[in-house]
This record gives sequence, C-alpha cells and structure tokens, in this order.
Amino acid sequence: MTVRFRYLRQDFAASLVVFLVALPLCVGVAVASGVPAELGLITGIVGGIVTGVMRGSSLQVSGPAAGLTVLVLEAVTEFGLPALGVIVLAAGLLQLLMGALRLGRWFRAISVSVVEGMLAGIGLVIIAGQLYAAAGLKAPASGAEKILGLPGAVIGALDSTAALASLAVGAGTVAVTVLWRRLPKRVRTVPGALAAVVSATLVTLVCGLPVATVEVRGLLGAVQPPGAAAFGELADPALVGTVLAFTLIASAESLFSAAAVDRLHDGPRTEYDRELMAQGVGNAVCGALGALPMTAVIVRSSANVQAGARTKAARVLHGVWLLLFAALLPSALALIPLPALAGVLVHAGWKLIPFRGIVSLWRGHRGEALILVVTAVAIVTVNMFEGVLIGLALSVVKTAWEASHVKLNVVDKGAGPVQAYLSGNATFLRLPKILDSLEALPQDRPVELDLSGLHHLDHACRTALESWAERHSSADTEPVRMTARPVRAS
Repeated sequence: MTVRFRYLRQDFAASLVVFLVALPLCVGVAVASGVPAELGLITGIVGGIVTGVMRGSSLQVSGPAAGLTVLVLEAVTEFGLPALGVIVLAAGLLQLLMGALRLGRWFRAISVSVVEGMLAGIGLVIIAGQLYAAAGLKAPASGAEKILGLPGAVIGALDSTAALASLAVGAGTVAVTVLWRRLPKRVRTVPGALAAVVSATLVTLVCGLPVATVEVRGLLGAVQPPGAAAFGELADPALVGTVLAFTLIASAESLFSAAAVDRLHDGPRTEYDRELMAQGVGNAVCGALGALPMTAVIVRSSANVQAGARTKAARVLHGVWLLLFAALLPSALALIPLPALAGVLVHAGWKLIPFRGIVSLWRGHRGEALILVVTAVAIVTVNMFEGVLIGLALSVVKTAWEASHVKLNVVDKGAGPVQAYLSGNATFLRLPKILDSLEALPQDRPVELDLSGLHHLDHACRTALESWAERHSSADTEPVRMTARPVRAS
C-alpha cells in the first residue's frame, strides 16, 4: 500500500464522525445567523473540500463557527444578506494578504484572556438569543436587551401553549446533548448534537407538536453571489469596520484552534502563515457564493483527531459527505424543529464560556481575569468589534504597567548631598510616583540624581526630571547633579 493510501481506512472513518458532528452545527449556526440553512452547509462544504486540501494544519477542520454567529447576525441586520458575500470575500482577501506578509504567527501574540473573553461574550449573547428562539419568540437586537428581556420573555412564554411546547423541545435537546456523554462509548459513536436533533425531530413528528421547522430553499437556490450594488457598499466606513472585525476574529479563532489541535496529536505542526492563507482562500470562495464566513472549529477538529484521522483526507471527505447530503436529501432539513437547533446552539454557547479558566486566572493572575470579564461584558453591552478592541487596549495597558517597574533608592548621610538612584524602566505610567518621591527630598540640600540604573527612559520622564531639577536648583545654592549612562529614551 502506498504512503498516500496508508491511512485511508482511519481517515474514512474519522470523516464520517466529523460529518455527523458538523451537520447539525452547520444548520444551527446558519439559522441563528439569520440566513438560509443551506448557506451553513455551503460553508461547511467549502471548509472541507477547498480549505481541506490546502497546507497549513493537516487535521484541523473548518466550517461555520458559533463564535461568528453574533457578528454575522449584526451584519445581515444592518447591511442585508446581499452584502454578506462582499464582507466575507473582503475578509478572505485580507487573510490571504496577511498570510502572504507572514503575519499569521503574530496572532499568537494576542492575549489569551482577550480571546477567552471574546468567546465568553459571544457565548452569553448566543445563549440569550437562542433562548428566545427556543420559545419561538423574536429576540431583541442588542446583547444587553437580549439578557435584560429574558424575564419578560419567560413570563410571556408561560401563557402560550405553542411557546411551552417549543421550549420543551429546546430543553430536551440540551438535556440529550449533555447526558449523551454519560452513555457507553459504543453509543457515543453517534455525536450527541446529532442524536439530540434527530430525537427532537422524531418527537415533534410523532406528537404533532406546534413548533417551527427549518425553511428549505435548495442548495442552488440559496447561493447568492454578491452583485455590483453590494460591492458599492464597501464605501461605507461601517461596512469596512465589519470586514476588519470578521478578519480579526476569524483569524484569531482559527489560529488559536490550530494551537489547541497541535496539542492533541503528535503529527506535523501547524504552519501558521499557510493556515491563514488557507482560511483566506476558503472565505474568499464562501464570499463569492454569498455563504457564511468560516473559521477552524475546535469541536470538529478535536472530533477529527479523536476519531483517528491521520491526514487531511479526513476533512476533505467530511466536506464531500456534506455536499452529498445537501444535494440528495435537502428535504430532510425541513423536518428539523428550530427549537432543537436553538438547543444545540445554547449548549455550544455554554461551552464557549471558560468557567474554570476564570477561576484559575482569578487565583493566580487577577489582572488577566479582569481583562477577560471586561472584554466579555463589553461585547454583550456594546458590540463584538469594539468589545475586542477594548480587551486588546486593556491588555496593552496592563502589559505596559507591569513593564514599567521603577525603583528610587535614597541615601542621606546627614551631611553633604542627598544621593538618589533610579533603576528599572521610567515611563509616563510611573511618572507620578517618581515625582512624588523626588519632591519629598530635602529642599535645602544638594541632590545627586543617578540615572545609570535605568534600562529605559521615555521622553515624558526625561522632560519631567529636567523640569524637577531646575525647580529644585532654584531653591538651593547648588544645582541638582544628574549622572547617567546611555539609556534608551523614547
């Protein structure tokens, strides 16, 4: 047997597992994003067949991700479905450019707290929004309104038989998904999300429950390539900001997923720049077809590794199975109850919130825990893009503050000049502390200020020290004597 087909049996079996995991998620993410269900399948197909054959990460699987659901829904609501293709296409081209410029590795420099805070905020918004969908109600627009409106929605649902039936189907889906992991390993060969959706579908059909089901247009009917008018919207600064948000979040999620998948196997490591370009090609194709954006998805990727996949053939085959299902069995989608998909998304959103990570961070690194929480709250209360920017800004400020350690040692022998030694990194962040310490020195004595222990002295500190020296000298018969070795000043 040649090297190319050595692992065909393992890859074939793994591809079926990944297909069964991906199917309900592709449909659920599409419905939650406010687009036709088939568009989620198209993105899954492109993620398997197009991105799957490219170099980068051999075992990572791409497709529509729950992490982009909130952003896609906001984009479709604000700009309309025709503009979605332009946004995804532009984001894919930006990813291609960043990969060509070898910027992929720099995404690993993003604070993990910001990424986890982003996922936590997304998870909270998904859960809140899908609780409305589970009850057959229309969710408010903003994340804060979704959460604040939940008590009223619950009270309203209690007065409606249809809403209670819909909630029961959604709750049952979540219960089956959670409890499925406790069943024997042989039974768990079927993914829990798929088992839950199939069970909910059967119960709905047998009992004749009055719940909404997925609307089906057909695979070709759902494809909507962006027209010239949609490309004209690129002149809108708000749409450009959405493109940047898609690019940043999709790239970060994909490359962090790649790092996580690398820890699950001992095969070839991820080539980050090539993986970023592969994601760019996939998103460019998805955009040209008017489909959802794609990222590498840790749920499918880990299922791929755990199922025994050895090469990229497994993820390519999973895309083939999705294509065959969408082409041959589209009517099966029309049987799926919407509250069942809402239940799948509620479970997925819950898994995005790193409860254990927050506790461990609080115990060891409270600053990082604060960044995580603030990022999540900002995403819920403001929006996705600005929430991530707030998290990144806090991370930079925290790093700068921690790097600005400066120490002032004063030696006063009672006679002669007072000797003051500054060491560390003198930046504007520590300037109030430095000036308070210097102004506390005796005003009627000469001072020798030694700066030779500084590794870094920024312009603000240098200017402030010179100004302090002039003021102190005017009150003293002798000027302040400043000595220093060459330090890096900015």
